[in-house]
Amino acid sequence: MVNHDEIAAIIGDYDHLKLRIGMTASHSALDICDGAIEEGFPTVAYCQKGREKTYLEYFRTQRTNSGRVRRGMVDKAIVCDHFSDIMQDKFQDEMRKRNVIFIPNRSFTSYCDITEIENDFKVPMFGSRNMLRMEERSEEQDYYWLLDKAGLPYPEAIDDPQDIDCLVIVKLHHAEKILERGFFTCASYEEYVQKSETLLNSGVIDAASLEGARIERYVIGPVFNLNFFYSPLEEEMPKLELLGVDWRFESSLDGHVRLPAPQQMTMSADQAIPEMTVVGHNTATIRESLLEEAYELGEKFITASKEHYDPGIIGPFCLQTCIDKDMDYYIYDVAPRIGGGTNVHVSVGHPYGNATWRKPMSSGRRIAMELRRAAEQDRLEEVLT
Repeated sequence: MVNHDEIAAIIGDYDHLKLRIGMTASHSALDICDGAIEEGFPTVAYCQKGREKTYLEYFRTQRTNSGRVRRGMVDKAIVCDHFSDIMQDKFQDEMRKRNVIFIPNRSFTSYCDITEIENDFKVPMFGSRNMLRMEERSEEQDYYWLLDKAGLPYPEAIDDPQDIDCLVIVKLHHAEKILERGFFTCASYEEYVQKSETLLNSGVIDAASLEGARIERYVIGPVFNLNFFYSPLEEEMPKLELLGVDWRFESSLDGHVRLPAPQQMTMSADQAIPEMTVVGHNTATIRESLLEEAYELGEKFITASKEHYDPGIIGPFCLQTCIDKDMDYYIYDVAPRIGGGTNVHVSVGHPYGNATWRKPMSSGRRIAMELRRAAEQDRLEEVLT
């Protein structure tokens, strides 16, 4: 793991008045860029060839002669052949010369090797470098391990498919789409066999992923992604903030639910099993009587992270939850970094973050605010890893 002293030495060579915010140009990059611009930081997005126009053209910044941003949010878009190219020494050298603070998102940890991120990416990162690996369900100490240590609620696992005796969800990676899920539901071992064979034959999943899949009881209820922020720098007010809540649009699942049941029954085999590919998000709120418990989930997660992943979570994290008919939360996924749905809060913020800070507050802007505070107080080492 890149250690604290290495990062401290790099930060020491940075010009703290000329910090830039950088990120992989995908996932939540627009939220990160928008928030950085709002707080006065120049932005640099690292793009993959063939996917660069969003950042290189359509959201490119236009500045006045005085430097004020008139339009857009991406000051510089650097186009690589592959996202993983940023691990090369020449890109890292350039980042350090530009005083770049890198904000990890899911695209960064999916397209780049996690071991290289931990050991070889010698650019200061905002957040918890040592917690990124726990997002992989194949790890022994994955997020379920930490949820268990924290005493947090999550769906019960079923170890053997032959023990399926209720509605379950089978969690595994999509065979072709690197960031997506090959999840499916079933309610018996027979249905598990039938659906898995169909998905294997259609190339949606592969045998290796199926062998290592997690099977868990399906919690019936609405889904809420809780976008939290933890500030190590805050000394007077609560360190934990709930910045916003979002939920997902998934294809082809959302298309299925728009069809009457008789129509669904007429679908061919390759259409009958919906995929759960995330294609968008929407904003949400939670009834006020459930908010305190949401904060309790965040507090317990923070406490466990400090105990098992020193110094613990820093900055944004997302607990993806489902609330059942008894109004009990279950955490079914964790993002130890900025969540994937925060673009829904770009520019306008979210009612919770806005009410906390009395101005539009997205996750991206809150990150930039924390960096600004850390730089002004000479405390960057407390938030960068």
